[in-house]
Amino acid sequence: MFEAHFQTFDDPEGGVALSARLAALREELARRKLNGFVVPRADAQQNEYVAASEERLAWLTGFTGSAGLAIVLNHEAALFVDGRYTLQAAQQIDAGAWRVESLIDPPPESWLTDHLAAGDRLGFDPWLHTSAAAERLAAACARAGAELVAVDSNPVDAIWHERPAEPLGAVTIHDTTFAGVGTDEKLAQIREEEARLGVDALVLSDSHAVAWTFNIRGADVSHTPLPLSYALVPKQGRPTIFMDHRKLSNVARDYLERFADVAEPDQMTARIVQLAHQGASIALDSATAADALSRIVRDAGGKPVRGSDPVSLLKAVKNPVEITGSRSAHQRDAVALARFLAFIDREAPSGRLTEIDVVEALETFRRETGALRDVSFPTIAGTGPNGAIVHYRVTRKSNRRIVPGDLLLVDSGAQYQDGTTDVTRTIAIGEPTQEMRDRFTRVLRGHIAIARAVFPDGTTGAQLDTLARQFLWQAGLDFEHGTGHGVGSYLSVHEGPARISRLGTTPLRRGMILSNEPGYYKTDAFGIRIENLELVVAAEIAGAEKPMNAFETLTLAPLDRRLIDRRISKKEVKWLNDYHERVRREVRPHVDEATGAWLDAATAPIAYEDHFPG
Repeated sequence: MFEAHFQTFDDPEGGVALSARLAALREELARRKLNGFVVPRADAQQNEYVAASEERLAWLTGFTGSAGLAIVLNHEAALFVDGRYTLQAAQQIDAGAWRVESLIDPPPESWLTDHLAAGDRLGFDPWLHTSAAAERLAAACARAGAELVAVDSNPVDAIWHERPAEPLGAVTIHDTTFAGVGTDEKLAQIREEEARLGVDALVLSDSHAVAWTFNIRGADVSHTPLPLSYALVPKQGRPTIFMDHRKLSNVARDYLERFADVAEPDQMTARIVQLAHQGASIALDSATAADALSRIVRDAGGKPVRGSDPVSLLKAVKNPVEITGSRSAHQRDAVALARFLAFIDREAPSGRLTEIDVVEALETFRRETGALRDVSFPTIAGTGPNGAIVHYRVTRKSNRRIVPGDLLLVDSGAQYQDGTTDVTRTIAIGEPTQEMRDRFTRVLRGHIAIARAVFPDGTTGAQLDTLARQFLWQAGLDFEHGTGHGVGSYLSVHEGPARISRLGTTPLRRGMILSNEPGYYKTDAFGIRIENLELVVAAEIAGAEKPMNAFETLTLAPLDRRLIDRRISKKEVKWLNDYHERVRREVRPHVDEATGAWLDAATAPIAYEDHFPG
């Protein structure tokens, strides 16, 4: 029926099949006189999506989530994951070899202190940990009387005999018709930030920052158009980009050499050492710079200055061209979503569709826009109990048939050259239960509370996060993930530094794009999440004594009214009707008549007095 081009459904290796790898790693550690080793789910730039050659954690443990860490000791091994992945980790690992522990509370360092013995030597790869992470590990070792040892080469790589080659995706130029601002102007902004910080140079250790600064994109990791690379930007003189030359066509190289020298990655250490020998202060991003970079600067006599990469905030505030592009991308995506949701309503009640069918159908509708470059992350399509797994990814083994009585949760996104999308809808298949309606309505009311929020300039995501949870809290319920994350412009679908969560300390600024995605998950039963992307805009309030902001909703897709109960307020009904009227107005002219008829019904206004069941 359909075919997915950007996603596969192969079952990852896992469980007892991987026990031999754990044994081999312990043998390698013994050879190196180490009593343990830390294996993060990370590459040298702390990317969310990493190249196949960097998937050490998945190769060793079987766990395929996007965040986690393993600690292997002589007689114990633990996998640390956050609340999103507790269920997934338990299903993927060998419970006889690994224990699943919390990544957050308590953190892995507490476990280390309890399990290391005095005199133990714990190894870590300084290219895969930030300096802050390395310091936490060192402190945990010290409390146990043990020693943290930086290894020269990764012992996992020594036993990974079929490790994939490093990626060589072609670099492309991201034209200013999409980027909005040229590289010269961006470099000038960066040098203003260097002057503010009082540093002699800045290392761009995040490939997203390199891509944004030099208006390039690549194809080195799945679902994010990243050219894996570094850059060194001195406060005076030409920057240097460190990138494998095999990624560059003559056109791409000529373009980059207008702004910077282009060197091979193995030349980066020598360039940094050259600066450091002069006593230079070199800024390093606390979030993405490997501890190895701090060591290189410090050992060569320079001063590593750790802090937030200024490019992160510059990149997060979208310029007018990027904002226009995002609106266009979301309208295009809305047409595909309308066709998809109409298809689900028509076909799913028959019981013939599976989760894989859902993923393939949605990707097909997006490909038929003619503008899809990739999905922005693997589509989450979980029906029934699979919907309760927050970051579920369907495989041929887990694939479940959709049947009446299920809730179907579909979280997906697209990469278009003019913008990145991310949207979640929860769909009732057949008649929902009253419990499903109750939970959905509580999630919806939290979603609307964020969408309708008006807040002073300088407000952080942590200050807004409670709005999304209030109605769940009233019933003793909650969800174990943030309410929202930043979104890039044809870059990462999960972009810092701003977010709506308990940990969101960055003030929200006009031009930022964030997700609004509260949820509820009942283990072994169903999952609910509602997600739109929101643009931070000025709020016009008569008589306001300070600048105020609000959200403009970018996502255009109907919400399932069959799942709403009577406790929704009149103001919330007005928001929902206004939103649906906008969806209908902007999408209806671009769909076929059958989809249009479905859209008319799905977005019809509802009357507060007589609509709601139960």
